[in-house]
Amino acid sequence: MHLAYPAVLSALLFCTGLYGVLARRNAILVLMSVELMLNAVNLNLVAFDVWLSRAAKDTLHSGQALTLFAIAIAAAEIGIGLAIVLAVYRNRGTSDIDKLRDTAEGPGTEGPGTSAAEKAEATA
Repeated sequence: MHLAYPAVLSALLFCTGLYGVLARRNAILVLMSVELMLNAVNLNLVAFDVWLSRAAKDTLHSGQALTLFAIAIAAAEIGIGLAIVLAVYRNRGTSDIDKLRDTAEGPGTEGPGTSAAEKAEATA
């Protein structure tokens, strides 16, 4: 098997995950997109490990071992991430990232797009 096939598939998975992180507003879909990106990296690790192990007879398969650690860390990350998203959803009633950002700033926070009238209204 050529190295190009898993590398292209990994690049497509990573680009799909990157699009999901940048374009989605739902926190759960963003977490799923991050998992896609991690799986693309894992696929690259295994593919390059197999490709490099053909050159040397006695190898330790370190890419596959690193992939197993990455899968374990990703499972813990998604468990904690989902717990945080569920707690935020219970408190705020939404998992929309833009709405959560707006509620976190509060009325007294001055952002870059705050006008003079809004600043006066917030202080009054």
